[in-house]
Order: sequence, then C-alpha cells, then structure tokens
Amino acid sequence: MALSDIALTRNDGSQDSLAAHKGKVLLIVNVASQCGLTPQYAGLQALQEKYGEQGLEVLGFPANDFGAQEPGTDAEIATFCETSFGVNFPLFAKASVIGADKQPLYAELVEAAPTKQGDAEAFRDKLRGFGMTPTEDPEVLWNFEKFLVGRDGEVIARFSPTTAPDDAELVSAIEAAL
Repeated sequence: MALSDIALTRNDGSQDSLAAHKGKVLLIVNVASQCGLTPQYAGLQALQEKYGEQGLEVLGFPANDFGAQEPGTDAEIATFCETSFGVNFPLFAKASVIGADKQPLYAELVEAAPTKQGDAEAFRDKLRGFGMTPTEDPEVLWNFEKFLVGRDGEVIARFSPTTAPDDAELVSAIEAAL
C-alpha cells in the first residue's frame, strides 16, 4: 500500500491522508507530552518555520506506547502543544505506533525503513538501565522517532528518538530532500 493511500484522522477529528500533503517533504514524528524528549517540540516547530515555505511539513502523531507518556486526550494534546511550544504543524489523533495494533501508517513506515540512523543502541542501553525492555528494529524505539518522506512519497531516512531536530545529519537530509 502506498503511504498516500492510508486514511488518517487529525487531532480535531477531521479526515486526512498523506495524499493531501503530496509534493511536500514530510517529517513524520511520533510525539508525547510527558517525555524527557518532549522539548524536541520546540525544534520541530523551528524546522517547520525555517523550511515550511520550501516545502517541509512536520506531522506529529501522538502515541501513548512508551512509558504512558501521552495520557491526554486529543484536545488536551493540542492545547499543550500550542501553549507550551507554539506548535502549528499538523497533529493527528493519538494512536499506537508499535505492536499488533499499530496504525497502518506506522506499519508501512517501519516496513519501508526498518532501521534507524543515530544512537539507537545507546538509547536502548539507557532504557535497560531503567529496568525497561526496549523494542527492537523494525519497531519504533521510543517517542520522537523521525521518518523523513520525500516529495515522491517514499521514505528517505529514519532517525533515532534522540536525534535532535537541529542535528546536522537530520537537517542535511531535509535540505537535500527540499
């Protein structure tokens, strides 16, 4: 199935699909409001502001899969993102990004890019140090994992959750796709 064919629901309940974002470079990120990585929202918004007019669109997909760090409702998530980080990029309805019930978009993303760039192993070791059992590739490792999708709708790259939005490798990949 093409990524553009997958039906999506926005945070406000309206319907969407990646086909509606055709011709854009997409940075698809599973997000959470109560995570140690939550400050990445500011960097994601900065990317949207810097590159949006060139065709980048950040898309946020809240998920409560990791440490129950996204317990809020869709409305609470939207309010938090706007008031805490000035987020104005599209947010989608909260849904799972791992396991048997993962949303179809994430099933396709992990199939298209089964491994990630960045320090995933170091992050897995950190999680183990906290007594947690991290996921293994191809599953999403944690909140704020990033998938870069080209204007043609194909996955270009996948980045570890700890890859900051201003990371040189991520920014370079975005600029090359633009």
